[in-house]
Amino acid sequence: MNEMELAGKVALITGGGSGIGKAAAVMMAKAGAKIVAISRTQDEVDETIREVEKAGSEGLALTADIAKADDMKRVYDDLDKRFGRLDIIFANAGINGMWAPIDELTPEEWQKTIDINLTGTYMTVHFGVPLLKRQGGGSIIITASVNGTRLFTNTGSTAYSSTKAAQVAFTQLIALELAKDKIRVNVVCPGAIDTEIDDNSSKRDIDKIKEPVDFPEGTIPLTDGKPGKADQVADLVLFLASDRASHITGTPIWIDGGESLLVG
Repeated sequence: MNEMELAGKVALITGGGSGIGKAAAVMMAKAGAKIVAISRTQDEVDETIREVEKAGSEGLALTADIAKADDMKRVYDDLDKRFGRLDIIFANAGINGMWAPIDELTPEEWQKTIDINLTGTYMTVHFGVPLLKRQGGGSIIITASVNGTRLFTNTGSTAYSSTKAAQVAFTQLIALELAKDKIRVNVVCPGAIDTEIDDNSSKRDIDKIKEPVDFPEGTIPLTDGKPGKADQVADLVLFLASDRASHITGTPIWIDGGESLLVG
């Protein structure tokens, strides 16, 4: 990492109030970027921006439902009024949602996961791309998962895993579409990371359908079963946002300590 390699740039981060989003916000701020952090919870993003300011940068804390067009249009209008440019989009917000047998997963539970994880990614990119084009290029990073992309053993995660597979396809399609505009688009696929996403998770009757497989030494070979850290994913996001990744686009990158190689 080069110090202040994002100096003068503006980054928008959804899910910026905690976990990977918050870690990325602070790391990008230390690299010189101005940060717009988005969350459903004002207190969370206010705290993120306080840390951004402690890191020596400027920030804007906004609340929004990423699945709602009016909310995301307002977010980008506020960003443009405050900073007048956009260089980086980190479409990170998402939920695990309900994990349940397919015949028990309700249409409402399915739709909620699709709305936040997939439609929310679309809204974040859709309204942000015009600002990136106006700037002459930029970087979009999307948070997917090992689930649905290289790992299919988390029984009951059908809605969640489907959104994550779709995010990889979305990334690769728009990477080609936006290449002429000098906009790079990549997707990070974390495995088990120590974050608060489990607070947005529910499981019902999973034991009835789960295959009986046991890994006595854990499922993350690189760390003897210990989950990764948000800062490790944030460091990858910083790399993809920077000019160090200037020739990388349309690329999924798994960051899981080998987990998906063992149990995928």
